[in-house]
Amino acid sequence: MNIAFSPCPNDTFTFHAWVHGLLPGAPELQVTYADIDVTNQLAAQGTTLDILKISYAALPWVLSDYALIPCGGALGRGCGPLVLTAGGAANAERDPAVLTGRTVAVPSERSTAYLLFRLWAAQQVPGGIGEIVVMPFHEIMPAVRSGVVDAGLVIHEARFTYHNYGLSMLTDLGSWWEEDTGLPIPLGAIIARRSLPLPEITGWIRQSVEYAWAHPLASRSYVLAHAQEMAPEVADAHIELYVNAFTRDLGDAGYAAISALLNRAAGEGLVPAIDPAALQW
Repeated sequence: MNIAFSPCPNDTFTFHAWVHGLLPGAPELQVTYADIDVTNQLAAQGTTLDILKISYAALPWVLSDYALIPCGGALGRGCGPLVLTAGGAANAERDPAVLTGRTVAVPSERSTAYLLFRLWAAQQVPGGIGEIVVMPFHEIMPAVRSGVVDAGLVIHEARFTYHNYGLSMLTDLGSWWEEDTGLPIPLGAIIARRSLPLPEITGWIRQSVEYAWAHPLASRSYVLAHAQEMAPEVADAHIELYVNAFTRDLGDAGYAAISALLNRAAGEGLVPAIDPAALQW
């Protein structure tokens, strides 16, 4: 089977066992490592890949061909995207109105982070954001620091490293979402072609997650090899935050969170409306 997921520690940790042939009876995987913005585009454009990790924000465009797998993805609490501005904490301006008419860098316009940002801004920035600039996420913090953009939307390990760039947090969109809805944050989804044996794929992914938890050091060299010079302690923190009970099974709370995000986003015209029944099979 052909699969695509990111080189981020949570994905390599989750899929290590399956990729390395440690699951009896599971088919061999051919892996494409790609940023989630790339996998979002591949899924929407009609790729030959069988299984992909995409953003939940991209799900409405692909549900006719791909099914949502109820495990292997990233949902959680305390793991949301951050909106950053220049200047250390002592100089931080906490009023969201400072973004009125300003330029904000985002990693993708088809990401959960972007949907959360737009939903937050619609509620908290009455004057409206100015220009949105899409750039690779590793370029965002340097761009904010140098003044190329006024603010940046960052994800993943950036929440552990933004202090190193002398930046301050304007808001934690995860905290805002959780306070506003009481639900976890839907970040990354695992999807598979509807023509494939979905129960079996679900079982193999779940076994891979459980193997990773049972043997946490087995994947270490694999994780760090793909972590793009990330310090081991940052990779460990990344895994601890993003690989959780929702990675094993979405459950009722997971499906409720996904529906809430996509319904709100559809109400703002950010994504096509979906039939909630299409999320389960």
